Amino acid sequence: MNAVMIITGGGSMMILTSHKSVAEPALLEKLAHKGIDKFIAYEISLDLAKERYGGHFFVVARDLRESDDLRVLDYNGNRAFRLFSFAEFGPPIMHEGVREEEDAV
Repeated sequence: MNAVMIITGGGSMMILTSHKSVAEPALLEKLAHKGIDKFIAYEISLDLAKERYGGHFFVVARDLRESDDLRVLDYNGNRAFRLFSFAEFGPPIMHEGVREEEDAV
């Protein structure tokens, strides 16, 4: 299991996933289905996420299984951002999905 901070144009969130990397095509597809196709992600130590989120971490992680391999640990980007220092972030993983042409206004 991995804990990942995802920063998008709409804010940030913390997710838990059973995927080995946020760059795996299957996870990228799931994120895209949720409207997340351009982001910067940082892995966070699982032990650190457990420590900072306490009981909430275990409630969310308990429901994580192979058929449901993506769980949002924290939708509140402000809180997620405050819980971790930049020094605790792993290296950035940047992803930019295929950009569709916007209709002219």
